[in-house]
This record gives sequence, structure tokens and C-alpha cells, in this order.
Amino acid sequence: MTISYDAALRDRIRHNLGGHERRSVTDPSRRHAAVAVVLVDSEVGEDRVDPAPVDDWIAGRPMPEDLDGRMVDVSGGAAFLLCRRASRLSTHSAQWALPGGRLDPGETVVEAALRELDEEVGVRLPESAVLGMLDDYSTRSGYVITPVVVWGGGRLDPTPAPDEVVAVYRVGLHQLLREDSPRFLTIPESPRPVVQIPLGNDLIHAPTGAILLQLRWLGLEGRPDAVDELEQPVFAWK
Repeated sequence: MTISYDAALRDRIRHNLGGHERRSVTDPSRRHAAVAVVLVDSEVGEDRVDPAPVDDWIAGRPMPEDLDGRMVDVSGGAAFLLCRRASRLSTHSAQWALPGGRLDPGETVVEAALRELDEEVGVRLPESAVLGMLDDYSTRSGYVITPVVVWGGGRLDPTPAPDEVVAVYRVGLHQLLREDSPRFLTIPESPRPVVQIPLGNDLIHAPTGAILLQLRWLGLEGRPDAVDELEQPVFAWK
């Protein structure tokens, strides 16, 4: 079942974020980044053909037998924008990501998230569209990421920057409520559980997976559960 993109959803998410005591990270040794969790409308079936070159994008990454890495059959109703990063980027190439990046000097997290949204996917939204923020997440690569939740106000029309983004997908929020989500597994390299969020025919890992899990738990369900201790897979540590 898809989730209706309407004022009731917008007000519920704003209320849940506004009543949450946000967990923030203050560590001068870490670089600060912001990502935009952009909520938009979508139509069922508009994503049946995945435009990304999946074989090149996977680049030898091991895949479970029941998955092939394609982001198909995920659209419909209220959704969020999800990017495939370009494979030629110097860091975190060929990974799933929300629009975002480092803060410029003097920027707030909201300003940075909205700027990166415009630069990466060609969507320009005002600060009045921001519903709130999720908890900070510290990455293995030395960043603190602040997720900024933004109400897109409709379907929008992303135009990804080809040097950074291969494609932009509208992923229905109902995908976050799948019976097989979230998944947790253990790895020998860390005592912390690795989180996996199934979307389409792939698995989304932290930090993006942790942010999406809190979007579900806090934004949709009003649960204040922490996600900052959820681990990234080893391939994302660099």
C-alpha cells in the first residue's frame, strides 16, 4: 500500500520531528556535511525500467542471490529522492546516497542541504519547505552528517548533474515499511550491527540506510529510537 502525499502526512512528520530531542555530534576533528531528505509525490509504475548501468555500478560488490541491484517497482504515492552516485567520483563512488555534501564556510546545515539539492539534482526549494532534522550520524570516513527533511510540494522534476549523479529515483515511503525491513547483520570488524534497508532489488546501507530507518521510525511512526550506533559495511568505510 502506498502512502498518500498530503497535508496530513506533512503535518505528522513536522510534528514528530519538532517534538524530538535531536542527537547532535560536536566533534571539531570531523568534517560536517548535510543531506536533503526530500519528500515528493510519485506515480506507481514510473520506475519500471532502471536507467542506470547496473553491472558497471555494482563493480564486483557481492550481491545476495535474491537481489540484482536494480531500483525498480519502488515508486507510488509519497516518496523520497534517492541518487545513484557516479562511478568516477573520488570518494564514495557508485553508492546510493541522498543529495548532500560538505558545508561551505559560514553555512548552516539547512543552507548546505538546500544548496547541494540544487547543485546535484537541479531542485531548488526555500528554507520554508524544511520540516525539521533527524539525528546526526558519524561516518567511518570522518564526517558528521545532518539529515534535513524537506517537503517538495509535489512531484518535482530532478535534473541530475552528470558528473555527480547517474540517476535520481522517487522511492515510495511504503518501501521503508516492508516486512523484510530493516535487516541487521554482524561483521567481525565491528561489535556494532550493520543495518540494511531493502529498497527495490537492492540493500541500502548506513549512513543512508540509517537515515532512512530513522525517517521511518521517527518521521512516520513517532519512535525516538537512535540509529547513530548502527554500523556501515566495510566497503563504505573509506
